[in-house]
Amino acid sequence: MTYHPVNPTLADPLPADALELLRSMYEIRFFEDEIMGLFSQNLVRGSTHLCQGQEAVTVGVCSALSPGDTMTCTYRGHGAVLAMGAPLDRAFGEILGRAGGLCGGKGGSMHLADVSVGALGSNAIVGGHLPTTVGAALAASYRGTSEVSVAFFGDGSTNIGAFHESLNLASIWKLPAIFVIENNQYGEYSTLASTTPIERLSDRAASYGMPGVFVDGNDVIAMRSATKTAVERARAGEGPTLIEADTYRHSGHSRSDPAKYRPEEEVKSWFARDPIVQLRNAIEASGGADAAAEVERTAHTDVDAARDLALTWPEPELSAGMEHIYS
Repeated sequence: MTYHPVNPTLADPLPADALELLRSMYEIRFFEDEIMGLFSQNLVRGSTHLCQGQEAVTVGVCSALSPGDTMTCTYRGHGAVLAMGAPLDRAFGEILGRAGGLCGGKGGSMHLADVSVGALGSNAIVGGHLPTTVGAALAASYRGTSEVSVAFFGDGSTNIGAFHESLNLASIWKLPAIFVIENNQYGEYSTLASTTPIERLSDRAASYGMPGVFVDGNDVIAMRSATKTAVERARAGEGPTLIEADTYRHSGHSRSDPAKYRPEEEVKSWFARDPIVQLRNAIEASGGADAAAEVERTAHTDVDAARDLALTWPEPELSAGMEHIYS
């Protein structure tokens, strides 16, 4: 297992696109701020599961991918789909149930997808999407092309049968797949220690003959670095990699969960390591305070404009319920 220490890169010279990484994380954070507000106005049907605090994981990973690569994710998937390049307005439209949404307003918060950017879809079933990533990787292998397929999933998914089956098959066939555990310390309301007999989930990679990498999931640059290595390995035909991103969700499991089960000191400790604040501090320390402030303002403006546009769109026609079905 490879261990990437806490924030090894944010203290180094920042990459040329550090502001772009910051912008992407701000857009996801502000997008979900707006989703919370829209939910409180009864404009969002069903529940929502926010990824605030985990933005560095998806932004870091997706920034290492290329056009044609694919991704699947969990119902906590707003950030992953946006990080792949899905437009803000159509993502808002989908969650609001509007006809202009990514899936015509029929998928909602837990079923976001935008195949045009490689986002094959979020899945409401725990671990249910990992076989989809294996299938996409198998297709690339069968075609002899260089596409890589990524799956984001929570720590709870590592105890699901589909996790073990997917990693086993991907390893046997040396498929170009990357499995990313978003270890936010809790499987719904249960601590990792209460459900899993090992501390480091990436240790499970050894069972399937693939590299296991443990990364500070609040360091967007470390996440990208680990992913680039996995991508190079996958494209070279050397098979899959399991990456464990150590992170923390800022809110409860869903909008109905106040997360009172989390110790106050634990919450304070993790909030102090907010991935957006850490990157912004590093940018400001390198002389980019004005540029960082402008990125924040622009992200706010773009998110607000996308929300306002989506709110003008109509709901789907009743006849749309008969589209995209088997029979």
